[in-house]
Amino acid sequence: MSIILRKRVFFLFAVILTGVYFALSYFNMVPRRVYTARDFGIETIKSPIDFNANGIDDYTDILLGARKDAVNKPKYKSVYYAGGYPPENEGVCTDVIWRAFRNAGYSLKDMVDEHIGGNVLLYPRVEGKPDKNIDFRRVPNLKVFFDNNAASYSLDPYEIDEWQPGDVVIFGENYTHIAIVSDKRNRVGVAYIIHNAGQPIREEDALIRYSNSHPITGHYRFEPGSGLTN
Repeated sequence: MSIILRKRVFFLFAVILTGVYFALSYFNMVPRRVYTARDFGIETIKSPIDFNANGIDDYTDILLGARKDAVNKPKYKSVYYAGGYPPENEGVCTDVIWRAFRNAGYSLKDMVDEHIGGNVLLYPRVEGKPDKNIDFRRVPNLKVFFDNNAASYSLDPYEIDEWQPGDVVIFGENYTHIAIVSDKRNRVGVAYIIHNAGQPIREEDALIRYSNSHPITGHYRFEPGSGLTN
């Protein structure tokens, strides 16, 4: 093999390896050090409420419920289910949320349905015709629900002390994606998120990546009955 051909083969091999590395890195499949709030001197906020009386505060229960869904890795499947709930091995981004809340003892479906029933005009996505089989699985509806039933926090992911485990984050000007905030952080303190977009790793360093193309339009901490805005 000539020297020129060898150089070309080496260059092609290097390009392929670089491409593979960046692809794996994009999907958070390259091992990297994970940080926590303690590494940045940030206090982890615990909820004063333990709704299901299991000895674990609500925020932690919500986090752990989302993580269970991430470990289960349900197939991304967006369809209408009679009765509302998909099977445990199927779901979309909104299913991460109600499953996370279920782990804390809450029925997000019932809470959303109740709020829609008393405030239907607040829900443009419902268009005056509530459907309990799907309303709680639509991000625009969850945006309205959390706007009115949770405390709002910073939309800037670099205000790292504002982001706490169990928080809810919504992306997109048309509210196209939703996730739960993890207790894991990257090297600059930005929180990981737990979500389902059909990606290989469901708990990942993706808050910045998603916000670059779909701006953060909601960041909430669930405080039952609060209706607060910070």
